[in-house]
Amino acid sequence: MGVYDVGSEPDPRFTLANERTFLAWVRTSLAVLAGAVALHSLGVPEPPWLRRALVVALLVLGGGTTALAYRRWALVERALRTGRPLPRFGLGAVVTGAVLVAATLLAVTVALG
Repeated sequence: MGVYDVGSEPDPRFTLANERTFLAWVRTSLAVLAGAVALHSLGVPEPPWLRRALVVALLVLGGGTTALAYRRWALVERALRTGRPLPRFGLGAVVTGAVLVAATLLAVTVALG
């Protein structure tokens, strides 16, 4: 059953706000993917194993963020249509934690570099 097959049509402002939020998360994931490409292309940081690990982690984070953003969009849309409470917001904590870990590893390698 699709998102639009349940409940009643919500106020369009809420649906459009939900779509804008989804697109903002997609932009965030594109920025993370661009960061992974930049690290890979520029050959930083050293050593290469750390660079590869960061690039792979950022690629997984970028793809995962997009998938989780779509899932959240669908859950929010369904909640709006059925009059239920909005779902919890765990995506922000996941992305924040992952970016903090990546930033700390980059900072350490620059400081030791």
